[in-house]
Amino acid sequence: MANEITFSITTTRFDEDYAPSDSSRITTNFANLARGERRQENPRNALTMIDRRFNDLAQRDNPERDRYTVELDIVSVQLRFSDGEDRDFPVLEVLDIHIVDRVTGERHHGIVGNNFSSYLRDYDFSVVLPAANAAGTGFTTPDDFGVLHGKLFQHFLESDAYQDRFSSLPVICISVSTSRTYRRTGTEHPVLGIEYVQDSFSLTDEYFGKMGLQVRYFMPHGSAAPLAFYFRGDLLSDYSDLQLIGTISTMETFQKIYRPEIYNATTPAESVYRPSLAHEDYEHTEITYDREERGQLAVAQGRYADEHFVTPHRRVLDQWAAAYPAPVSLASASPAAVR
Repeated sequence: MANEITFSITTTRFDEDYAPSDSSRITTNFANLARGERRQENPRNALTMIDRRFNDLAQRDNPERDRYTVELDIVSVQLRFSDGEDRDFPVLEVLDIHIVDRVTGERHHGIVGNNFSSYLRDYDFSVVLPAANAAGTGFTTPDDFGVLHGKLFQHFLESDAYQDRFSSLPVICISVSTSRTYRRTGTEHPVLGIEYVQDSFSLTDEYFGKMGLQVRYFMPHGSAAPLAFYFRGDLLSDYSDLQLIGTISTMETFQKIYRPEIYNATTPAESVYRPSLAHEDYEHTEITYDREERGQLAVAQGRYADEHFVTPHRRVLDQWAAAYPAPVSLASASPAAVR
C-alpha cells in the first residue's frame, strides 16, 4: 500500500546524565527536568523520590528502605510512510519501568506507558481546538477531534514494533482534571488504594477514550489525591503488585513536581474532591520546573506537528484513516467490585 504506516522504537535511559534529543518533546515531564542549571540534580532527586515511594508502598509491613530501585527508559516512537520519503517523524514518547530487587538481585519488568507525550495531541489541543473555538460562541470540539490520533495509537499497539518489544498493554497514569468532581466509591484495592469516580467525562477522558482506553481513579495509601489510570483490559488483574507500584511511585513523583497543589498537598483528598491549582496548602519539592514555559512550548510543538507532519501528509493521513477502523471508545469503566 502506498499509504502504509510503520513504526520504529528507540530507548534512552532516564538518569542524571540524560539529555533530551532534538526530536524529544521538551514539554515532556522527564525532558523538562533535564534542562537548565539543574539538569543533573533534578533527575537525580526525582529518581530518589521514586525509589523512596516505591519502597514505602512495596514494604508497608516490613520496610527495608533501599531494597528496591526503579530504572526508567524513555521509549521514543517514530512513524514512517511507505512513500519513499526517507524521514521518520517523532510521534510519541512513553516510559518503560524496570524494578531491581537489591536483596535477591532479581529484575522485574514494570508497566510501559505511564507518562504519555504526543506531538499530534499537542496539535489537537493547541491548534485544532483553539481554531474550532475562535468565534467565541461557546466551547465546541470538532466531530473528528482526536480520531486520527486514536487510530494511530491503536495501529502502534498492533504493530510489530510494539508487540516484538512489549508483552503487555500500556497503562497511562496522569493527573485528575481540575474541571471535574470526584467521589469515593467505597471500594479499595490493596495497592491502587481508594477508588473514586468522576461526575462526568472530561475532555481528556474522551480523548483517551478515542484511543481505546478506559479510565479508573485511585488514591494509593499515603497519597494526597487520586491518580487517573487509562488502560485496556483489566487494570486490577493484568499486572502484578510490583508493576502497579512502579507506575504509582513514578507518576506520583512527577505529579508532585508538576502539580504540587494537588499531589503534594498537606491534607489528602476527602470523600468528595474537586482538584484545584489555586490550593495553597501544599509543599514544594526541591526540583525546578517552569509550568508556564511548558504551556508555551506545547503550543509551539503543536504548530511544529502541523507544519511538518499533518499539513504535508494530509492526503495520505486522510486516506489511511478512512480505511482504518476506530478503536472501541472505552472512556470509562463502571466501577467494579475490588477484592
